[in-house]
Amino acid sequence: MAHPGDVEVSVVIPCLNEHETLGICVQKATETLRNSKIVGEVVVADNGSTDGSIEIAQGLGARVVPVAQKGYGHALIGGIQAARGKYVIMGDADDSYDFREIPKFVTRLREGYDLVQGCRLPWGGGTVKPGAMPFSHRWLGNPMFTLMSRWMFHAPIHDIYCGMRGFKKEMFGRLNLRCTGMEFATEMIIKASLFGERIAEVPITLWPDGRKLAKPHLRTIRDGWRTLRFFLLFSPKWLFWYPGLLLTVLGLLGYLLALPGVTLGGVTFDAHTLLVSSMCLLLGEQAVAFAVITMAFSIREGFRPPSARVNRFFQIFTLERGVVFGLGLVIPGLFLVGLVAFRWAAGGMGPLDYPSTMRLVIPSVTAVVLGVALMLHSFLCSMLGLDRR
Repeated sequence: MAHPGDVEVSVVIPCLNEHETLGICVQKATETLRNSKIVGEVVVADNGSTDGSIEIAQGLGARVVPVAQKGYGHALIGGIQAARGKYVIMGDADDSYDFREIPKFVTRLREGYDLVQGCRLPWGGGTVKPGAMPFSHRWLGNPMFTLMSRWMFHAPIHDIYCGMRGFKKEMFGRLNLRCTGMEFATEMIIKASLFGERIAEVPITLWPDGRKLAKPHLRTIRDGWRTLRFFLLFSPKWLFWYPGLLLTVLGLLGYLLALPGVTLGGVTFDAHTLLVSSMCLLLGEQAVAFAVITMAFSIREGFRPPSARVNRFFQIFTLERGVVFGLGLVIPGLFLVGLVAFRWAAGGMGPLDYPSTMRLVIPSVTAVVLGVALMLHSFLCSMLGLDRR
């Protein structure tokens, strides 16, 4: 047996009652390492199996690492932390991934890549055997989320859900992955992309699930929502910034049309348009502020790498400037509210001319609320940016 310092590759297989297929997976991995003259080990991260999986793995020469905390991510984290190799190859225990393809990953890792992602889909050179992947996963969910990962995080991959991949163990330590469920694998790709790790992709073949008794762990709707939620939480730009800018533009456009009472094609934009436009402006400011706050928090907590743009923003948008700009909205707004109240009092506090007064009241109230919100958000942003200075 190789000493810990001599191990180049650790094959980590998460396991929870996989007695039907675990043996063939361990056997394929062991034989491939030996036949390819790769000094390695097979680590089975057991999440509490009671069906004899542990005995099967040990009987075939695998090292079993018990992981008490339940969850796919927990099992993998425990197995990876216990791995002795410089490189880690991970894959599921259901025999859908062929561990005889391990050399493909090792070759690219030896070339200096930090993460080598498998690709099962044809547009990445992979192959999906008949019955290996549901229609909705192959042609809808996986392509959609893969495209989103390329847009939102610039991930250079074609198969976001592929669970077979190889990576440097030191990269795993750098990324400080937090997810303990099915999102663990997705988080690895996203954070590796955000932090500028070298990523490669190799085509692999996906085979039908070899289990006959056990039910698949995937749930289409549930897992799809969990992926979408995770994407949005990791991308303040798409969740807050872009919607906020769009709402702000719509609000300003509405004001340009409604304040003078413009009529276009027989449609008159009046006080009701001002109300809706104010709503857009207020929601837009909230969303933009949330984008800045979330981005700053994500960087400080290590979810995202430091950003020159964020640092520059905190240098320009200081607490003092935010307060001054906020007061620049609050003071005129209060003045206009007072002016309308004075006119109302001077007229005996009777009925008002709503078309004219609402054109003053709505913008003034909106300015006060925007100004106060801006000042409050300036204080919060300043608190988040304290250790940047």
